[in-house]
Amino acid sequence: MPVYWGDIHSHCGITYGYGSQKNALARAAGHLDFCAITGHAMWPDIVPRNEETAFVIDFHRAGFQKLHDRWEAVRAEIAAANSEHLVTFQAYEMHSSQYGDHHIVSPDDALPLLYRRSPAALREAVGVPALTVAHHIGYPPGYRGIDWDLFDERVTPLVEVCSKHGCAMSETAPYPYYHDMGPRDSRHTVYEGLRRGFHFGFTGSTDHHAGYPGSYGDGKMAVLASEKTRAAIWEAMLARRTYAVTGDRIGCHFTVNGAPMGSILPAAAERRVSWSVEACYPLNKIVLYKNLRPIQVVCGESLSGRSQETGRYKFRVELGWGSSDELFRWDCAVSVKGGTLTGAEPCFRGRSVLAPSDTDTSGRDWVNDIPNKILSLTPEQCRWQCFTVKNPSPLHPLTDAVIFELEGSPETAVTVEINGKTIETTVAALLEGGCAGEVRPWHSQAWKIHPAIPASQYCVSGELTDAPSSGEGEDFYHLEVSQLNNQWAFVTPVWIQNT
Repeated sequence: MPVYWGDIHSHCGITYGYGSQKNALARAAGHLDFCAITGHAMWPDIVPRNEETAFVIDFHRAGFQKLHDRWEAVRAEIAAANSEHLVTFQAYEMHSSQYGDHHIVSPDDALPLLYRRSPAALREAVGVPALTVAHHIGYPPGYRGIDWDLFDERVTPLVEVCSKHGCAMSETAPYPYYHDMGPRDSRHTVYEGLRRGFHFGFTGSTDHHAGYPGSYGDGKMAVLASEKTRAAIWEAMLARRTYAVTGDRIGCHFTVNGAPMGSILPAAAERRVSWSVEACYPLNKIVLYKNLRPIQVVCGESLSGRSQETGRYKFRVELGWGSSDELFRWDCAVSVKGGTLTGAEPCFRGRSVLAPSDTDTSGRDWVNDIPNKILSLTPEQCRWQCFTVKNPSPLHPLTDAVIFELEGSPETAVTVEINGKTIETTVAALLEGGCAGEVRPWHSQAWKIHPAIPASQYCVSGELTDAPSSGEGEDFYHLEVSQLNNQWAFVTPVWIQNT
């Protein structure tokens, strides 16, 4: 099945957050296949109001009321945006200290805005097809982390494993929690839920609070669906044919006895486990797990070196840096001779906001009205525009990039145009290394053309035949992929009975 990319957990100014929903939908349409704009709706067990908690409680309640007052218009705008180009879903969020935060998602434009105390009660009450998704599950108990004792996989078939909050796969997973809500707790990780025998699909989302769904590096969701329609993507969600990526769109296919990720299989004496990965950068490691123990590991160092033959290559052009908070415009193109461009993957970001810092959002609708887009793509040339601001720290990039795949040979000529500057190179030269430059002499916006990598370093597949574990119950297999640029994919398990 094709892989489609989306973000079903992002926020904007329809509650407490920044940016108009109109702009958020436009940004999603520029680089995603599907999305949901998720208004904050309720917090049934919110902490008591006192001098210390007044600010937090007041801005939450004001946001909830704002969504309530505008729900019909919010829902209508989401419905009107649904198209062949961008598939949309209705959604809103429930905070909970007891259950952990969830949001409800529906393919039905009649989804009512209701208030209940638990995810199960909410899904039952809405009266339309819906599911709930648990997110930032790794926070401490009673502090909006998941409570596995209260988890119901029939209500919540999807769990968000990575977002702007960090990664909740395990205690040693990349991207620990550093938001002011607190650190990651081992008891509330994905691994703990799997140990307990729950079945759920993995998702990634941004949890972006300023109207930029799918903002690069914050998390995205992949679904394996028969086509890009609401019905097909919804069916894939219910079947758990999903996986999470932190940023790069790492292509993953994973089966056990021919059944895809998310499947629950009857007992079989033999398990044929097959996987394939198409990365976007040199691979660091691919690990196949059985019951959370590695049973097959591919190290990037073991992959063949650079290719000097005709084949496929990838490279990326990255833009940004500088010292200004004002948007800087980039107009760029990549052209090839003696080869063919076969793909261009956008890695676009908005201004980064995880939670609002004040209650006054007036005048903020424009905050991520940033028309990053690929303007054209032919076998000979790709043109795009994007806008960047400075990196907030040396460890937190806000750069934009486009990843190119080309079919050619080391002799293929590559021309990169960046704001009127022309850089001419070849695949052979890019296999040796990349190059970089600045727009001005000092504290300037800058660009980087990354080295090319041959398909042998980003396309890998594997298989093995395994036997059931002894005893009753079931086994489960899942895949984790990391690249050398610290971008990850986490692939939903396949479960199979032992007896």
